[in-house]
Amino acid sequence: MFRERDVNSPCINANTTIMERRDFLKSTVAGAATLALASSPLALLSSCAPKEKKDSKKNVTLNLSFQEGTAPGGSLAEKFDYMENLGITGFEPGGHNLANRVEEITQALSGRNIRVSAICAGFSGFILAEDPAVKAEFDATMRDIVAAAGELKSTGVIMVPAFNGQVPCLPHTMQTRNYLCEQLHELGEYAVKCGTTIILEPLNRRECFYLRLVSDAAAICRDAQSEGVKCMGDFWHMQEETSDYAAFMSAGKEYLQHVHVASRGRRIMPGEDGEKDNYLEGMRALKEMEYDKFISFECGTAGDRAVTLPAAVELLRAQWEQV
Repeated sequence: MFRERDVNSPCINANTTIMERRDFLKSTVAGAATLALASSPLALLSSCAPKEKKDSKKNVTLNLSFQEGTAPGGSLAEKFDYMENLGITGFEPGGHNLANRVEEITQALSGRNIRVSAICAGFSGFILAEDPAVKAEFDATMRDIVAAAGELKSTGVIMVPAFNGQVPCLPHTMQTRNYLCEQLHELGEYAVKCGTTIILEPLNRRECFYLRLVSDAAAICRDAQSEGVKCMGDFWHMQEETSDYAAFMSAGKEYLQHVHVASRGRRIMPGEDGEKDNYLEGMRALKEMEYDKFISFECGTAGDRAVTLPAAVELLRAQWEQV
């Protein structure tokens, strides 16, 4: 604070005092102006300016996986031969009757550079069923699949809390969400003991209203408080998202355990819908987070599989290298 010196002091005269006051006022006004400028909308906009994008050109391997019905072939051996020729390293079987197929799948994979990625559902009932008998059916069949997934060293078992057609279903309320987190905690801890995980899959609103965004799935993973509860993104269902990049980043490497891919118009082979089939922003996020799990084909084809399937693999690899 400025304090005026005594004008009668032998060491100073009135003119000096006036000059000091003027200098102080100038500095005060200048400081106030600087503060005002720093608080102005222009300065705030400058401080919030988008940062330069992170370099996604990292040496991150693209791990592609096929669901069981994707590759041609009448047996697992024929399918795996085809997959190895394309350099596909992941296999995503369905969960139905999986416990009885563990030995078959294990033997078919022996000596190959292919491993089980995720397990695609296959359970009966659903976790948010109002009917106790339906919920009990889910609990029993899901645990059987989780145990088999652990034996196969799978990355996890994919599940949806409730499809639109599954009724009666618990209402979409905070109480239901809390209940879901509690149930997932128990299931996730069981999955950890089995050496695998539970993977929540958000769907588009035509198939599932309850869970539609990757960020919502990731938040449920967090609130379930179990290392065995993860989530995934599906490029087809992610039409619900405003940004592929933001969707994957909202889950991050901590929760993102699996990815599905299909064309973005008709849900067929990537590339069959032309320019719509752009996965660059999502892939950029996956590269930046150094995602090391699988991107798995979940789609059919409108053309000749012998042509469209290799072309789809080539497209994904080209886009992965581009980002």
